[in-house]
Amino acid sequence: MRNPYDVLGVPKGASEADIKKAYRKLAKAYHPDRNQDDAKAKDRFAEANSAYEILGDAGKRAQFDRGEIDADGKPRATGFEGFGGFGGRGGGGGGFDFESAARGRGPAGGGGGIGEDIFSHLFGDAFRASGAGPSGGPQRGPVKGEDVAAELSVTLEQVASEEKLRLSLPGGRDVDVVVPRGVVDGQTIRLRGLGNPGGLRGAPGDALLTIRILPHTRFTVEGADLRASVEVPLEDAILGGPIRVPTLTGAVEMKIPPMTGSGRTFRLRGKGLPKKDGTRGDLLAVTAVMLPSQEDAALVEFARARRAAKAG
Repeated sequence: MRNPYDVLGVPKGASEADIKKAYRKLAKAYHPDRNQDDAKAKDRFAEANSAYEILGDAGKRAQFDRGEIDADGKPRATGFEGFGGFGGRGGGGGGFDFESAARGRGPAGGGGGIGEDIFSHLFGDAFRASGAGPSGGPQRGPVKGEDVAAELSVTLEQVASEEKLRLSLPGGRDVDVVVPRGVVDGQTIRLRGLGNPGGLRGAPGDALLTIRILPHTRFTVEGADLRASVEVPLEDAILGGPIRVPTLTGAVEMKIPPMTGSGRTFRLRGKGLPKKDGTRGDLLAVTAVMLPSQEDAALVEFARARRAAKAG
């Protein structure tokens, strides 16, 4: 895969917010639901998700920046300095003939395919797929299975509780998944090895799971924060005191000062959605002062007297 910074179109020093913004823009533009007749869009969509899997995770991003993993998130191969003990062709001194080995002959030219076994052990399927077979002819490598697409609709309560959910994949396979921390609506998560089976000795494909966060009757999502309107009785707004505020995990008590008007915002820390680092966002409680549902003679008289005092 290409460099994930190039895929998302962000510089190496980009902030977490810029990376998330760039990913969401690409995911929206190339989502399969919007580009059903465009095969290239599917590839760009998968590429953007793979890039975000690395750059959207602080730990993986640091590993990539240090060169410890590649653009696919795999550890970079190191420690092959020991090959210096083998000579090339005519290298002398117990040298190993790489070219003869690749054709299936040992150092002395004997049969048995020892070269293929050594190279396959060291380099795995990359050697088999390179075109060198036991007889020197072309050899096809393992074929990875196709990816499959699936969607999972979740409530804010399920996101907040990080509960395990049952998902039915295309083909009838049921798996248990946990919605990852920091997930955003429309984000696609790669479930490795849960796609269609591969060919002979080939790895299975992946499942590309798109998360849909269902609308909530009370809360709106702002990143990891939640915003909610909280009704405040008139007497509490005037006198101040404790009021009950709903959250995703149950109502909590919050104290408001006297003369609190409608539209005032209070922040309840840690009552939002889970973040990738294990912390939680906040709940932004916006006050809505409520008048009595029925006419209150005393309140009406008070209002009239107050109006007359201002007029005079």
